[in-house]
Amino acid sequence: MKMTIFGKEKTEIENVARDIGFELVENEADIVASFGGDGTLMLSESKYPNILKLALRNSPICKKCSNPNIPNDEVLKKVFANDYDVEELIKLSVIANGVELFGINDVTVHNTDPRHAMRYRLKINGVDQGHEVIGDGVVLATPFGSTGYFRSITDSFFDVGVGLAFNNSTEQFDHMILKDDSIIEMTITRGPAVIYADNQENKIDLKEGDEIIIKKSNLSAKIIIPRI
Repeated sequence: MKMTIFGKEKTEIENVARDIGFELVENEADIVASFGGDGTLMLSESKYPNILKLALRNSPICKKCSNPNIPNDEVLKKVFANDYDVEELIKLSVIANGVELFGINDVTVHNTDPRHAMRYRLKINGVDQGHEVIGDGVVLATPFGSTGYFRSITDSFFDVGVGLAFNNSTEQFDHMILKDDSIIEMTITRGPAVIYADNQENKIDLKEGDEIIIKKSNLSAKIIIPRI
């Protein structure tokens, strides 16, 4: 079984994986093991999309890692023996200016200069949401990402759907939990602004008049859950 291990401090876990019997490769792996926490898992999915992911704990914050009382070598042994299930996490797609980014955690549209608010209009499933919004932007979160930036804004999280949170708007807007097949359209009426997906370095710069489409992707992230 071919495995790529992704993470900053991976040497020790690479040796363990070899001893168990994995063939370690840089490309064309059957499984990518992220060795870190939630952030490492997100980066591994952006670098190696659509390949089975195994989250190995090297951080106290790792929601998709196995029970912290189970050592990583025991997790690897179970995976090598095919003793696992697969959980699919939805991905969000964001498209603007001919560029598409994907996020398993969240998509953030934010004002570029914190001294100046951005302005935008929203449509959800083709329905205009009423009027221009002034603020720092929006966060669109998946259930996996709902305990992060979304929760810091709304003081809530969710298990199903897509969450829309208004970031520091000048008027009070309640956050929304949308069906996961919803299509969110934004038009920037005053910029500049920027789009980020998860913790990726890639971004999309925005100016007045730019249009954004955010929706659930047809692709998903496939996460290995070892059987306990």
